[in-house]
Amino acid sequence: MSRFFPKSLFGQTILILLVGLVISHAVGAWIYAGAREQAVRAIGGFAAAQRVANLSHLVEDAPADWRPRLVAALSDPTFRVALTDQPPQLPPGDAEGAAQAVEDYVRQQLPETPNRQVRAAVLTSPDGPPDARFGPPFDRPGFRGPGPMGRGMGGMMHQMMGPGYGGFGSFGAWRGLQVAVQLTDGQWLSFATTLPRGAPSVSWQFIISMALMGVIVLAVSVWAVRRVTAPLGMLAGAADRLGRDVAAEPLAETGTAEMQRAARAFNRMQERLRRLIESRTQMLAALSHDLRTPLTLLRLRTEEVADAGERDKMLATIGEMDEMIGSTLAFARDEVQAEPHRKVDIAALLESVVDDMADAGMPVTMAASAPQIHDCQPNALKRAISNLLNNAVKYGTRARAAIDGSGGGINITVDDDGPGIPEAEIAKVFQPFHRIEDSRSRDTGGTGLGLAIAQSIVQAQGGELTLANRPGGGLRATIRLPV
Repeated sequence: MSRFFPKSLFGQTILILLVGLVISHAVGAWIYAGAREQAVRAIGGFAAAQRVANLSHLVEDAPADWRPRLVAALSDPTFRVALTDQPPQLPPGDAEGAAQAVEDYVRQQLPETPNRQVRAAVLTSPDGPPDARFGPPFDRPGFRGPGPMGRGMGGMMHQMMGPGYGGFGSFGAWRGLQVAVQLTDGQWLSFATTLPRGAPSVSWQFIISMALMGVIVLAVSVWAVRRVTAPLGMLAGAADRLGRDVAAEPLAETGTAEMQRAARAFNRMQERLRRLIESRTQMLAALSHDLRTPLTLLRLRTEEVADAGERDKMLATIGEMDEMIGSTLAFARDEVQAEPHRKVDIAALLESVVDDMADAGMPVTMAASAPQIHDCQPNALKRAISNLLNNAVKYGTRARAAIDGSGGGINITVDDDGPGIPEAEIAKVFQPFHRIEDSRSRDTGGTGLGLAIAQSIVQAQGGELTLANRPGGGLRATIRLPV
C-alpha cells in the first residue's frame, strides 16, 4: 500500500486535500439529498392542505343540489373527494404532529363557525383507492379563500419549514393523507390523496455540478500547494549548491514569512561557513609561510655540509617536508571553489591529460570515446584526474583511462595493474595523510593527500569518487559525474 502513497510533500498534500474533498462532497451530497427530500415532502403536504382548504370552501359555498356533481367533478385518481352525511372513520395516523398541522391550517382557511370539525390522518402506507398514484401537488390560486391565505406562499413556507414537530416539515416518511372537514350544514367532505416522496436524490445535473465544483477546488488546491511547496525545492537546490560551492549566490529572502526566516538562516549559515573556510585557509597559508622560512635556511646550511651523501639525504628530507607543506596548503585552500563553472568536453579534457603524461614518458593510455559535454570546473577536475593517473602509475605500473555516458551520468574510470588495496583500507585511503604501509617507502614517496584532494574536487562537482579491486587484479578508480 505504501508503494502507491506519494513520497513528495506536494503529492501527500494533494492526496490529503483530494481525500478531504471526496469525503466533504459525499457528506454534502448526503445532507443535500436529505434536505431536498424533506423539502419536497413538506411542500407536497402544504400543497395538499391548501387544496383541501380551497375545495372545502368551494363546496361549502355551492348550493346543496350542486354539491354531489361538484364533488364528482373534483375527484380524480390522485385526489379522491367524497361527500357524506356521517363523519367518516379515519384510520389511525402515524404522525400526529403533522396531522395536527394540517387540521390547524385547514381550519384557518375556512370561515369560523361554531362546532366546526376538521380531522386529518397522515399515513406511512396509503389507505386510499388501489389505483391512487403519486403525482404532482395541485396548486390552483383561483380557489384561494380569504383570511390567512393572503399571507402568500412565503408565510406558509416559514410555517412549513420552521422548527418544531407540529409543522409541515414533520411529515417524515409519510406517503398518504386523509382529511375530513365538517361543513356548516353538518355534512362531511372527505379527501384522500397520496403525497410525493421526492425526486431521485442523485441526478445527472447534481453529479455534473459536484464534479465541476470538485475540479475547480482541486485546481485551486494544486496551484496553492505548489506555490507553498515550491520554496522548499528552492531551499533544497540552494543546499545542494552550497555543498559544491560555498561562495554560491545567497538565497533570495522572498515568499512567506516562514520561508523568509528559513532563507535568512540559510544565508547566515552559508556566510559563517565561508568565513570559517577563509580563516582556515589564511591560517594555513600563514603557517606554510612561517614553516618555509626555516626550511629555506636549513636548505642553505645543508649546502655547506661536506659529506655529499649526508647532504643529499638532508636535502631530500627538506624537499619532502616542503612538498608536504605545499600539498597541505593546496588541500586547505580548496581551489576548486574559486574556479567558475563552464561547459567542456570531459572526454577531450581526459585525453589532454593522458597525452601530456604519455608525452612525459609515463605508461598511460585511453580508450576512444565520444564527446561528453558537462558543466564543471575544468581545471579542478583536470587536477583530480591527474592525481588518479599518477597514483595508478606510481602504485600499479601503468594506467588505462576510459569514459562513457551510461547510466544517466558520466563515468571516468582509471585502471592499473597493481596489487590493489585491502578492502579494510579502501575507506581509509581518502583520509588526509593516510598512506598504506607499502607506499611509505622513499621510492614511492607521496604525502597521502592525492586521493583526499581528488575526492574533495569530485564532490565539489556534485559527483562521487569510488575505488574497487578488479576481479582480474589491479585497482579501478571511478569518477561519476551527474548529468
